[in-house]
Amino acid sequence: MAEQEIQIPAGGATPNRMRNHNERLLLSIIQRSGAVPGSDLARLSGLSPQTVSVILRKLEQDGLVVRKEPQRRGGVGKPSVPMGLADEGLLSVGLKIGRRTADLLITDVHGRVLEELHASYRYPMPDQVFEFLERGLERFRSGVARKLWDRIAGIGIAAPFQLWNWHTALGAPESDMRAWRQVDFAASVARFSDLPVFVQNDATAACRAEHVYGGGKAYSDYAYFFIGSFIGGGVVMNGSVVEGHSGNAGAFGSLPVPFAGGTKQLIDAASIFLLEDRLEAAGINSQLIWTEPRDWDWFPDQLNPWLAEVSLHLAQAAVTVCSVIDFGAIVIDGGFPEKVRARVVDLTAERLSGLDMRGIVAPVVVAGKVGANARALGAASAPVYRQYFLDSNAGFATV
Repeated sequence: MAEQEIQIPAGGATPNRMRNHNERLLLSIIQRSGAVPGSDLARLSGLSPQTVSVILRKLEQDGLVVRKEPQRRGGVGKPSVPMGLADEGLLSVGLKIGRRTADLLITDVHGRVLEELHASYRYPMPDQVFEFLERGLERFRSGVARKLWDRIAGIGIAAPFQLWNWHTALGAPESDMRAWRQVDFAASVARFSDLPVFVQNDATAACRAEHVYGGGKAYSDYAYFFIGSFIGGGVVMNGSVVEGHSGNAGAFGSLPVPFAGGTKQLIDAASIFLLEDRLEAAGINSQLIWTEPRDWDWFPDQLNPWLAEVSLHLAQAAVTVCSVIDFGAIVIDGGFPEKVRARVVDLTAERLSGLDMRGIVAPVVVAGKVGANARALGAASAPVYRQYFLDSNAGFATV
């Protein structure tokens, strides 16, 4: 499909769920299409013009939508008034728990970051992460969100699936990482905040950010790869992010890929921690790629072979996932500079063209548009989507 097309959610609901569903439906259409006149909302939603008018009045009274500049089509006739999402109608907090860093941000309904904080550590521990979250909320409340605190929909938390199982790659004692197995996110946050908490897999969160705020609007079905310290992924089908039975759909890091006459998991073949290993072996401080992340041109002897391996294994993984689901696109993003992302995409497309793809239709390989903040931004979108928008596969764990 053409990239400028945007997938619209399915239409109106049955009467017993009408008010809640239909408000979400109109908000979802506006979010994905931009400001839309009431007449177009009626056509796109399948609701009557009268129903749309009533809902829009309520949403406007609640501060969720605003009137935009009137438009007159073709220069004739009565001007129509597009309705758009109010910039300060909804705010949300997102926390990404990563291997070496934690990111905390507050966003508006458009995904614009109003304020953000970062923390670094040798490896993540619960007490350290929740202390960072508590201090960050205090700063947000006294800063940019002071007058809008009642507009915050909640806190979204993005963390790797079964974080305690990755102690070796994290370089952490198994006994320390075992603490994550016992973490009750709701209880931990409730000690210092009454905001609702929504937890999801970090790569799925990144996928949601791409789908909501990035280039994902152009595709109804695609596989998403996010290359962080550990590579992960997400699945979008029929215009919705798929969470899966346990919230771990798109666990592409677990895909087997050919390696040195055998196989290994994609996470052990196409992750940034492998680049860190190359840097450390060359006597280079690998932490510089996180503390000075804007430019990776200064270590080509380590970067270039890493890119070659990553692109090959991504291409192999793309063939595998497209053999299961007829994806139209492979979207690639990661925690690296834009120039590196562009090279990964180009090299992966080149590698893919050389693989045996008989029996499947080759997908297009495209760059994600959100970037390194995708996991935290996707985390922040969770409270908003769970409570205000439609997503047939929402599946967030609300705690």
